[in-house]
Amino acid sequence: MMKKRSNRYGKMSESSTTTTTSMPRIEEEEVEWEMRPGGMLVQKRSDNVKDLPAAPNVRLRVAYGALRYEISVNSSATFGEVKKILTAETGLQPDEQRVMFRGKERENGHYLDMCGVKDRSKLVLIQDPSSIERRFIEMRRNAKIQNAYRAISDVSMEVDKLVDQVSAIEKSISNGVKVPEVQITTLIEMLMRQAIKLDSISAEGDASAQKNLQGKRVQKCVESLDVLKISNAKVKPVIVTTKWETFDPPPSAAAQWEFFD
Repeated sequence: MMKKRSNRYGKMSESSTTTTTSMPRIEEEEVEWEMRPGGMLVQKRSDNVKDLPAAPNVRLRVAYGALRYEISVNSSATFGEVKKILTAETGLQPDEQRVMFRGKERENGHYLDMCGVKDRSKLVLIQDPSSIERRFIEMRRNAKIQNAYRAISDVSMEVDKLVDQVSAIEKSISNGVKVPEVQITTLIEMLMRQAIKLDSISAEGDASAQKNLQGKRVQKCVESLDVLKISNAKVKPVIVTTKWETFDPPPSAAAQWEFFD
């Protein structure tokens, strides 16, 4: 505001007074930057999701060999999240997938929008060659385990039958009935054949535990038969005597002959 006043010489002089008003201080917000995969420097994504507007969904076309898929995903998602969605479609685990976009393989941590992925963009999915080899090895391993289970089950069924025969021999000997020694010997040989079959089975994990269990059953039966063999030798054979009844022959009637002149 300008004021005029006169001095002692009668002259007018101008004086100015400046009124200062306090302006609000604007605090500068610190901005963080990050480097995009293509080399462009952009503002870093905020960790506070509430401050960000909801990103739109985009539809992506995925080519996997001769198969074609279409998925919907958030535009701010990562390629790792895309792989999780493709797992339900293709059956491939995320670590078995390689996702290509614009001729380049994209890492799990890369964001779709930062890599230029838009609605109706096309992705190419290929199976990791190393995962194919791992899956083949896993399939062979599973087949080997299944074969081991099947072979052990067959031996178990045969052992069940032999156990019943051992129980029958034990019951006979305990009742004082002598059993032919060849029957015990033959049964021991049949059990030993099953033990040899078990030894030839290559098993791991639970199958190995089942194999050991059947081996213990066979060993227990053989030991029982060895004891029964000794007990059977002490059993006296029962001699059955047959009493025959004798009959006297009927008296023979004297033949009377008649003579004629």
